[in-house]
Amino acid sequence: MNTLSDAASPATPFDDVRDLALRKVEHDPAPAESVSQALLGMGREGDFGRLGEAAEWLAYWQGRFPPRIENATLALFAGSHGISSKEITLSSDDSTRSKVEALREGKAPLSAIAAQVGVNIRVFELALDKPTADFAEVPAMSERECAATIAYGFEALEGKPDLLALGVIGAGIGTSAAAVACALYGGTANYWVRPGPQTPKDVSASRTELVNKALATHRGHLDDPLEALRCLGGRELAACVGAILAARIQSVPVVLDGFATTIAAGVVHAINPDAVAHVLSGHVTKRPAHEAALERIAMRPLLPFEFNTGGGMGSAAAVGVLKTACAPFLGQPAN
Repeated sequence: MNTLSDAASPATPFDDVRDLALRKVEHDPAPAESVSQALLGMGREGDFGRLGEAAEWLAYWQGRFPPRIENATLALFAGSHGISSKEITLSSDDSTRSKVEALREGKAPLSAIAAQVGVNIRVFELALDKPTADFAEVPAMSERECAATIAYGFEALEGKPDLLALGVIGAGIGTSAAAVACALYGGTANYWVRPGPQTPKDVSASRTELVNKALATHRGHLDDPLEALRCLGGRELAACVGAILAARIQSVPVVLDGFATTIAAGVVHAINPDAVAHVLSGHVTKRPAHEAALERIAMRPLLPFEFNTGGGMGSAAAVGVLKTACAPFLGQPAN
């Protein structure tokens, strides 16, 4: 006779997410080995540096030689936060909508960069008119909403891209990501809130105060990375988590952008470090916390572009660098 303690725990919306992150994924090492051998035929070992490493990484995760980028997607997730009205951001929900509109019309600076490197921009609006809850007071999302938004992130893989670049847009995203970083890695709120050089000190102080309040509010509920995400994160972070997980299952390499997308990868890494092996950091921004977050997941940025923020520019520009990494193999027989 089964007792209550013998009974299986009831399923939760996050169970499928954890199962996806923990699922074993196997790949044929032959394409990456072919890259290595081809590079040796072009010079001495190490001559191609990070470009050679990137080419091997692409070949392994694409499962083909020669590696190539013919159908790259830049997925931009736009979200809104209940904390954005608390003087912790230099932008606003109105500016988010303006950025989204400019991208849809092809008038944003990022549009020109994407066109130059040949990456298709897809903008995903995540209930911009319904901000997440103020996470200093209550969880930002319910478990069901967070899991559903993670699943929505799978949409970034529509069209079967051979490379997925990520970016996020929205007021309050950096503060939300800093709060999640505190939950994942410990340390002080001030350490993770550390901004780029253009953020006024009073704004940084407000962000630190807000994150400290949020950590106190949710104390005891932040040991699980998915709980940290739902309590402190935003829909854009959740969607990035979903995109990263889906890309791994579909053998699509992923390029991160700034601090927030790195923290999304950190959530996945906290569940299973192997689940971000298909992920590459495109660049590092001027935000000190970005470099610190990359160190926590043992990820080295491809280039130090030193943009003030993310917004997709770094991951888009990195696509051009990765295409350069593929160039030496053009015309070589496929296997």
